[in-house]
Amino acid sequence: MFSLEAYLARIGWRGPLEPTLATLTALLRAHMARIPFENLDVLLGRGVRLDLNSVHAKLVLAQRGGYCYEHATLLAAALERIGFHPVAHAARVVMVTPRPASPRTHMFLSVAVGGATYLLDPGFGGHGPLIPVPIVEGQDLRAGLDLHRLTRRDGEWVLEAQIGGTMTPLWMSTLQTESPIDFLMANHFTSTWKESPFVNRLMLRALTPEGRVSVMNRDVTISRGGTIEKLELADRRALRTLLADYFGFDLPEVERLRVPSVPEWT
Repeated sequence: MFSLEAYLARIGWRGPLEPTLATLTALLRAHMARIPFENLDVLLGRGVRLDLNSVHAKLVLAQRGGYCYEHATLLAAALERIGFHPVAHAARVVMVTPRPASPRTHMFLSVAVGGATYLLDPGFGGHGPLIPVPIVEGQDLRAGLDLHRLTRRDGEWVLEAQIGGTMTPLWMSTLQTESPIDFLMANHFTSTWKESPFVNRLMLRALTPEGRVSVMNRDVTISRGGTIEKLELADRRALRTLLADYFGFDLPEVERLRVPSVPEWT
């Protein structure tokens, strides 16, 4: 059963809980800093459950990570207990796949506070914003080395991030309110369709005090301030070590992990 106290302990939050923008900003950052992004259960063939009890058991009690549906479900529950009124939305991820070929399979939140509305995207992964983004067209938002902004295209909102010096679209959304059943369908598609990126690739991201650690299959990128280190995982045992070192949990099962796009691991 969901426990706000356990969630706050998981993200290391001991600050105020008044439903203000300052609280919202701090909670989002703490959530993303302590709960990583990962798709290991999909690759392990376990499936991903979205009922709140299951999400709480995995991300809070077992101290695991998850992907967008799990992150957004958990954060929304915590925000509701505190007194916010989060709204769930779906988006088409267009960072790699262009709009016509990209289904609406990403979940994020919006929250109205202080006379403005902000989007929160705790489960996008590598380039997701670490702070609430005001839903205002063309406003640059900096957080450390990160730069994000919202633009409009074809009647939809587009979240952009600066990647390699270029503003790159991450996702597109109408910002209409979605119902839980729509995310159940999208989660099933994302976690089971044979051509889904989450079924075929290993994707991980953890925040560190100095930056980020991102993993795509065997490729690891470690960002520390303005420096970037790249390395390659030698094998699945090295993956298990990486999880313990940077992601905060040990998962012995990954030594048997199958990743279809990594032939050596199939």
